[in-house]
Amino acid sequence: KGGHCAFTPPSLLTEQIYPFQLISHTMTSITDSKPTLHSYWRSSSSWRVRIALNFHSLAYTYHPINLLKNEQQDPNYKNKLNPTGMVPVLEIDGHVLTESLAIVEYLEETRGRKLFPQDAYGKSQVRRLALQIAAGIQPIQNLSVLKKIVADFGEEHKMPWGKHFIEKGFKELEMMLSQTAGKYSYGDEVTIADLCLVPQVYNANRFSVDMDQFPTIKRVHEACVALDEFKEAHPDQMPDAVTQ
Repeated sequence: KGGHCAFTPPSLLTEQIYPFQLISHTMTSITDSKPTLHSYWRSSSSWRVRIALNFHSLAYTYHPINLLKNEQQDPNYKNKLNPTGMVPVLEIDGHVLTESLAIVEYLEETRGRKLFPQDAYGKSQVRRLALQIAAGIQPIQNLSVLKKIVADFGEEHKMPWGKHFIEKGFKELEMMLSQTAGKYSYGDEVTIADLCLVPQVYNANRFSVDMDQFPTIKRVHEACVALDEFKEAHPDQMPDAVTQ
């Protein structure tokens, strides 16, 4: 295969359920039952899954969960969908799946190879890159951590905290990508590593990180966001997006 799969940009169909607006991506699904993605527009983890669903050309229903209103802490949500009170949650094939990277791997196992190399070493390398972001950077500047920083130390410490840990992690990631990147994070095909990289660069920009420090990350990011699968998953395209 080439750098990415053929992609048809979805049309949008809104439905009304609960107090939320839903979005349906009208692509061809392998299964008859349309999956439901419980997501927050600006959640990095949810964004990764949206990109993966696009690469697998899976139709899905979008159910917004407002993290700022703590809807993820609702007892029904935690009891029925995710005990951790986090997003994303993907309801698919009769299962309730949580944790973005686990969801991406489930799609890979059930819908065909799209986002992992074929060889064991390649798989280990893209997992390493993905985890550098998903486990090493993003959680430290996540909403729950920032709320705790503000509560304990004051609002003025929030932005410096996030910026510090993103820059630290990106310095490490830049070194890693200098050894693995081609057009994308690992060679010339999009992988799970790129699904993690793009949302994290978005976060870096929010925290005023100077991306010129990281030329490889910046170059790979620009290649990724040119693809329709990434464009259609962007937070601003989600029905619960809020204009800042």
